[in-house]
Amino acid sequence: MSIEPDGTVNRPEENIHLLQLHDSPVMRWLYLSIGMTALFMGILGIFLPILPTTPFILLAAGCFARSSERFHSYLLNHRIAGPIIREWCEYRSVARHVKRWAYLVMALSFGSSILIVSSWWLKGMLALLAMILFTFIWRLPVRDQSR
Repeated sequence: MSIEPDGTVNRPEENIHLLQLHDSPVMRWLYLSIGMTALFMGILGIFLPILPTTPFILLAAGCFARSSERFHSYLLNHRIAGPIIREWCEYRSVARHVKRWAYLVMALSFGSSILIVSSWWLKGMLALLAMILFTFIWRLPVRDQSR
């Protein structure tokens, strides 16, 4: 599978066109602004346990698909984010190893945060957020890779 500069995903069985630039320059600018903000929030989510990373990166990819061929192509060809985004765009699913990594990073970040804070209500709030995020990730579909 490869991605052409125009955003077309070339797979042996079919072509999927992910890039659909908006006609209005004002809307392209707005999508680009939202995409940059979402990308920034996704990067922050790598380091902050309360912010999720994947939804923000997927939002950024969607906004870049409507605003900027260059940023869209960059995200889709990124060695880490690209396969995750393509999997979501093509199959509306997440690879099993991505879910495992999400669980691990979540456990490490929330676990360390819960150990660090001293207030019991903050510990409870972090535990509740961790359970909500765990449930959200658990509900994401996983595609059988052998197909």
